[in-house]
Amino acid sequence: MAKLLSIDPAVLRRLRELEKNERIECLLSLCDLSEAFGQPHRHSGLSIRKLGGRLFECRGSLALRFLFQDRPGELFVSFVGTHDEVKTRLRTGRYR
Repeated sequence: MAKLLSIDPAVLRRLRELEKNERIECLLSLCDLSEAFGQPHRHSGLSIRKLGGRLFECRGSLALRFLFQDRPGELFVSFVGTHDEVKTRLRTGRYR
């Protein structure tokens, strides 16, 4: 069963700024995330990685990654950025 997907408004703003092809790729990844989370055999296409606790990362496009939290009843997408931006967010603790 798919989990509800909640997306931070800052993530939506950043997605709107992307070129159309990359935006579509990211949105399709988010749809897949909602369906695939909790089913490890389906995770491989999204490259879902557990980062600790309830924090995860997945691929949005070739260049972008999503940070999300597994919350009771929902997956909360809190950040989208490049691999380097994700690393910086994790290092500074600004992913919530």
